[in-house]
Amino acid sequence: MRAMPVAAVAVILGAAAAIAQTSPIRPGRWEVTMQMQMANSPLQLPEMKTTQCVTPEQIKDPASALPQAAGAGRGGQTDCKVSDYKVSGNTATWQMSCTKPQAITSAGEMTFTADTYNGTIKSNMAQGEMTMKVAGKRLGDCEK
Repeated sequence: MRAMPVAAVAVILGAAAAIAQTSPIRPGRWEVTMQMQMANSPLQLPEMKTTQCVTPEQIKDPASALPQAAGAGRGGQTDCKVSDYKVSGNTATWQMSCTKPQAITSAGEMTFTADTYNGTIKSNMAQGEMTMKVAGKRLGDCEK
């Protein structure tokens, strides 16, 4: 069961990279809240909160956000790749696949307002299916 949170961190950081790729998001400091639920498990995993700075450069150059995901997993190694990334109005959708630290495939959808976003990421991994609900709110400008 210990490998599941490590895999979840890889998915979370990959999702953060995908979020940073969207034009609907504004630059700034964002608080991201995630709630994960494994399929067929009564266990409710604790809510996780992170804070990240989304820069104007990341919004202009989506590829610049992807290396941030490389810090996840055991020994800081992941190889997550985002594909089929689309924005329609204020909603972004994407697919993601990873092989390190373990095989994971995910599909995500986020809907944005000026200072918030909400969405769902559904992932398949060796431990089973996981659904992650994600909410973000802009806290202000990035600290220098």
